[in-house]
Amino acid sequence: MARESDRRMLRTALEEARSGLAEGGIPIGAALYAPDGSTLLGRGHNRRVQDGDPSTHAETAAFRSAGRQRTYRGTTMATTLSPCWYCSGLVRQFGISRVVVGEARTFRGGHGWLAEHGVEVVVLDDPECVALMTDFTEAHPELWREDIGA
Repeated sequence: MARESDRRMLRTALEEARSGLAEGGIPIGAALYAPDGSTLLGRGHNRRVQDGDPSTHAETAAFRSAGRQRTYRGTTMATTLSPCWYCSGLVRQFGISRVVVGEARTFRGGHGWLAEHGVEVVVLDDPECVALMTDFTEAHPELWREDIGA
């Protein structure tokens, strides 16, 4: 059951990733869910290209969309790609309890560090997430390197 819930959350993140790609941006999406696993608090996608703002990653956009919460304990951040160090720091800073990762093949990110520090991490290795990022990084390597600061 938890696996189906995780896949449902990831579908929301995938919708966001597709929106970002359609806007000419980086195809990474995220969604923040309440502790019950079904209430969507916020969603967003990487908007660095669209907004000219290097800090607007998918996870930060979903977090901002959620607005102020009394606590983030028990919440789940679903993201199509392993979170970078910046977004991993956001998860730790605000005490987000779980991270569902669509894929970690094209970018390893900080999910291992999160797990070492008590965050429950589920890597789904979703083929659609892998294809989305593989296709994008092959078509736009310079844009991808710019986004991850390489």
